[in-house]
Amino acid sequence: MTHSYHWKGLIWLIVSIAAVLLAVKLLWPVTDGHKPFPAEPTSTEVPQSPLPPPEFVGRASCANCHAEQDQLWQGSHHDLAMQEANAQTVLGNFDNASFKKGDLVSRFFRRDGKFIVNTDGADGKLADFEVKYTFGYTPLQQYLVELPGGRLQALSIAWDSRPKDQGGQRWFHLYPNETITHNDELHWTKLSQNWNYMCAECHSTNLQKNYDQASKSYQTTWSEIDVSCEACHGPGSNHVAWAKARGKAAVKTVDKKSELPNKGLTVLLDERRGVQWAMDAQTGNARRSAPRNTDQEIQTCARCHARRAQLFADYQYGQPLMNTHLPSLLQENLYFADGQIDGEVYEYGSILQSKMAHAGVTCSDCHEPHSLKLRMPANGVCLQCHAEKKYAANTHHFHPTGSNGSNCVDCHMPQKNYMVVDPRRDHSFRIPRPDLTVKIGVPNACNGCHSDKQPTWAAEQVKQWYGHEPKGFQDYAETLHAARSNAADAENKLLALVSDKGQPAIARGTAIAELGHRLTEVSLPTVIEALNDEDPLVRAAAVEALDALSPQQRWQVAHPLLRDTSRVVRALTAGTLAGIATEQVPDEDQGVFQQAIADYLASQQMNADEPGAQVNMGNFHAARNGRMLAEAAYREALALNPEWVPAYVNLADFYRQSGREAEGDALLRQGLTLLPKSAALHHSLGLLQVRQKQMKPALASLKRSVELAPNDARFAYVYAIALDSTGKNREARTVVETALKHSPGDAALNQLKLQWSAKQ
Repeated sequence: MTHSYHWKGLIWLIVSIAAVLLAVKLLWPVTDGHKPFPAEPTSTEVPQSPLPPPEFVGRASCANCHAEQDQLWQGSHHDLAMQEANAQTVLGNFDNASFKKGDLVSRFFRRDGKFIVNTDGADGKLADFEVKYTFGYTPLQQYLVELPGGRLQALSIAWDSRPKDQGGQRWFHLYPNETITHNDELHWTKLSQNWNYMCAECHSTNLQKNYDQASKSYQTTWSEIDVSCEACHGPGSNHVAWAKARGKAAVKTVDKKSELPNKGLTVLLDERRGVQWAMDAQTGNARRSAPRNTDQEIQTCARCHARRAQLFADYQYGQPLMNTHLPSLLQENLYFADGQIDGEVYEYGSILQSKMAHAGVTCSDCHEPHSLKLRMPANGVCLQCHAEKKYAANTHHFHPTGSNGSNCVDCHMPQKNYMVVDPRRDHSFRIPRPDLTVKIGVPNACNGCHSDKQPTWAAEQVKQWYGHEPKGFQDYAETLHAARSNAADAENKLLALVSDKGQPAIARGTAIAELGHRLTEVSLPTVIEALNDEDPLVRAAAVEALDALSPQQRWQVAHPLLRDTSRVVRALTAGTLAGIATEQVPDEDQGVFQQAIADYLASQQMNADEPGAQVNMGNFHAARNGRMLAEAAYREALALNPEWVPAYVNLADFYRQSGREAEGDALLRQGLTLLPKSAALHHSLGLLQVRQKQMKPALASLKRSVELAPNDARFAYVYAIALDSTGKNREARTVVETALKHSPGDAALNQLKLQWSAKQ
């Protein structure tokens, strides 16, 4: 739930919604037994006989029988993901080395066998801090420092562990081009660099964050410090019991109705067992001998190899990822409009976009899962499924054999550096599209190498080679670009993308989210239909796209999702339906509604150390008239981060609803003393001043919000309305015309322009 702005320009939408809801009513099942929404969540696992709850037993228990796999794992990125700091594990130079950034000089040295860094602390003063753990090992190694309250914080100065001839063996800063003081959110002592919240789940096994809100402290635990066997295979006690009793009648396999199905494993990662990829001589591409009808392996990897939010602490091995985690969509600043990686998003979101995944490829088809290395070197891993005669030929890649351009990954998996020195490849396996660079400015692999050439040159070269412009599997770049630029045809393009079931669900879900930002009577039926989509990522996006509807209208279309197969979707639905009073809920829905509410609050409490979760809880309680709880949550958000803008905006709006405008005024001014360039705070203050009929300062505040965020159509709309209401009609029209240059497809601005034209 996010802060909502009430615009006169949206009244027409709300008025017309009742008719639209009637039109789509038949989309919904008349019974709760409709297949997509079974009464109880289902599992893809084989039904298990009664077993004791599995427990973590440690790598040594696994290595007794799986020596080969254990040997492959040793020295891998998983093995070295996190280690205690000692002479064998620390790679950085702690021999009284120094590193200077700006005016700050940090020193690295040893004292009494411990590794110490002297740098600026949370108060901005130099102090000595002991390195407790190493974090990663190549191409860089970070260091964790323990602060009060059980916090482990990752230093922003890291060690470049590459060989010296590659530029390594040096200290460097992870934000080299930014000035970061102790007050900055990126400072190593802040939440964004907190191991417990940001990193821990994916660098250790059986990690339990254990945050206590009352004391604002952590008691984080793990079974093993690194990513060991059970991080992927789940707790192994029942499998060990099976192994010890192997051969006895009581432990036969599930096919023989055993007491220990799946050999006691909590998840059986066997999607590749007995599968071959047979080459199709006509296409030069291999086909899977049997369809991949589960995605357990990819989702197991996705728990850590995805940009996602963890909503529940009780991750269930072998269950769908969206029982506990919510993957990110193709959001701006995370992905380019065509879906290429932009921010640090890891691999899962890219894999979901790929033709490979749709053909049945899974992670371990390319990577040996224990060593994590490629199954074959160089182009060999690709030529497992793509005929060498066709794809390794100059007539395909048009580059000299052995050159960079002849390497499959350089064209189809371009890399981008993160953390300054860490190159990561895009796993969407896309065809280079320099023509899209020309049209909408997304990067392309060709100019990634030929940086001295223009995209037009690359586009023409590709067209000349192949006789046509390439297209590829992914077909939504121009659609998402239109949405991001608020183009006039954005809605139609988004509707077409949602309806194209051949496109990846992550792209269709992104289109639904974009429609939610501009919901109209035209797009509403499509959003409602998406609530019934077969993919939970699309359903989750649809649930969150209903903000423009009244609580009663949301209930009418969304309440079936209280029985969704995905726990995350059920929780998000409860958040969307927060405004429905308990007495308005039919008896048959009371139980599932209360359970979904409990899940929603648990998901936010899981992240109670993050101000955004506190704002979500504040909004939830405010919608349910829990005023004391709401205010406490907003205040907690500001205590966690005094610069968290949504907390100021939502708390000020809460004060408005409570008739406490003076407190809201003081709060917003307090925020502006810390964040004088926050457009949202100036906008909120302007709205408050309008309500207080202080039009002169209100116009100044609203104008400032537009100056600071010229691309935000909402701010321009409100400022134009305010100008017009004070008789400054010409200035108001200028504001609208200027805003439409940035957002030509904004419905509210266009409607306002139309209304004014009609008056004239």
